Amino acid sequence: MKIIAELLLFVVVSFLLNSGNGIQAFSTHSINSRATAKQPYRTSYHFQPQENWMNDPNGPMYYKGVYHLFYQHNPEAATFGDRIVWGHSVSYDLINWIHLNNAIEPSGPYDINSCWSGSATIIPGKEEPMILYTGIDDKKHQVQNLAVPRNLSDTFLREWIKHSQNPVMTPPSGVEVDNFRDPSTAWQGKDGKWRVVVGAQNGDEGKAILYQSKDFVNWKVDPNPFYASQNTGVCECPDFFPVYINGSTDGVETSAQNPSVRHVLKISYLRKQHDYYFLGNYASDQGNFIPDVRFTGTSSDLRYDYGKFYASKSFFENAKNRRILWGWVNESDSTQDDIQKGWAGLQTIPRQVWLDKSGKRLVQWPLEEVEQLRGKHIRITRENLEHGSNLEVSGITASQADVEVLFELPELEKAEFLDPNGVDPQLLCSQEYAARSGTIGPFGLLALASKDLKEHTAVFFRIYRASNGYVCLMCSDQSRSSLRHDLDKTTYGSILDIDPNLKTISLRSLIDHSIVESFGDGGRVCITSRVYPSLAIDKDAHLYVFNYGSQSLVVSELNAWSMKQAEIGYEGNISYT
Repeated sequence: MKIIAELLLFVVVSFLLNSGNGIQAFSTHSINSRATAKQPYRTSYHFQPQENWMNDPNGPMYYKGVYHLFYQHNPEAATFGDRIVWGHSVSYDLINWIHLNNAIEPSGPYDINSCWSGSATIIPGKEEPMILYTGIDDKKHQVQNLAVPRNLSDTFLREWIKHSQNPVMTPPSGVEVDNFRDPSTAWQGKDGKWRVVVGAQNGDEGKAILYQSKDFVNWKVDPNPFYASQNTGVCECPDFFPVYINGSTDGVETSAQNPSVRHVLKISYLRKQHDYYFLGNYASDQGNFIPDVRFTGTSSDLRYDYGKFYASKSFFENAKNRRILWGWVNESDSTQDDIQKGWAGLQTIPRQVWLDKSGKRLVQWPLEEVEQLRGKHIRITRENLEHGSNLEVSGITASQADVEVLFELPELEKAEFLDPNGVDPQLLCSQEYAARSGTIGPFGLLALASKDLKEHTAVFFRIYRASNGYVCLMCSDQSRSSLRHDLDKTTYGSILDIDPNLKTISLRSLIDHSIVESFGDGGRVCITSRVYPSLAIDKDAHLYVFNYGSQSLVVSELNAWSMKQAEIGYEGNISYT
């Protein structure tokens, strides 16, 4: 009967999602509440629990037709706490989600003080998911534990069993006992052994420690660190995966090792509160990863996202042959605000990630599934933007929108000169703010703007001439995002090289009440912002495209859509017998 019930649920959910009626038809709990007068900053199509605290995405995977997202969750409060669990939600499309009961909760001496971050690995052949996660044990030490599904025929994987040999990894020599966490997804070497890396710290040195195992239970530490960085503190949430070198957008299975791939190591540096990644070479028989460049702590270091984005986790989905990236976006208001809201933390829209044709950086783009939420559509073409002009994109819900714009550039030779060496883009963005005129730029979007523009979040470009070519400064300026003063309004930015023959540049922004995710130049630069307007709320929010540079330019094409609400709610009242 249980199998029949599972099949029935699959059919019902698939029908409801495809018909547009969503999960609400059978949910016994309220669906992800859209922004209201009492909750103006609640998102409508980004993933978040119904209430309380959420941080790192954990163990994302695709199992027998179902997407799984686990996440760090405090079920008792809207703040981080001393009893963190693994929340668990499932989806058939990565946009509409069903919340399940918590998957992993503190229970034994090896995790009694919290179940922190980790990863999922699906054993090929057996198709058996395995979760490795960090437990805070009865001595407040950090150890790594193993959990497996109770019932592999349950595609929702509702129940997990902790292994009898937990902990399966304890802090090795040269690692601080309270800074040893976040095991990665495992990969299999050519010798058949499984490998994972665990984030660690020793003094001021950050490390990613390599472990190997034949059976996924008995793990042996490699005496040489897989990766190390000086003066950084702990390396959190390491992620390691291959990417194709030929510019293909296809993903690569995590264990792949061949001449057609390079490898990516991502580290979340707690001190920086940013996710950095390194491209490099790896061979399992040689042990360690050799990055092309070392971490410098400067703006030259590559990041997934130059705004609010941390503790990310990727996974390979074989059904559509792509690598998918999740990232946590924390709040920019106060702890007291979070308590009053009753919730804190979002996940970004999941992104597809691949290596740029240049081989120098990764590209990210929102998954195509988010486009199913597009509603009313506005299109603008061949619109000239003179110096100091802005054009309202009217006719859509500007507080809940997806907008893509392609700018046609003037002759680049007219651009101002900038030596990008040693320049801090974030500082430059705060100095060259949106209202300050340059030659080619600033130009871009004014999101979540009030009618009088007293409030707006400016996402914009500015083009410069450099000694060896041209560069583009991309900024997200939150300084005028709200009339409220009790907020973090940090301005974010990044500089990227551009082709001297460049004729156009694109910008896409996903706007959802209190979050703006922006993708510049086809996703070569990404910036995520959290904002809390006091005027530009719901129907009082506006969207503008602007040019404040002295050189006029053309909006070659702009497409904007009102976005429907994603269906995110608790599993309903279908009986399982």
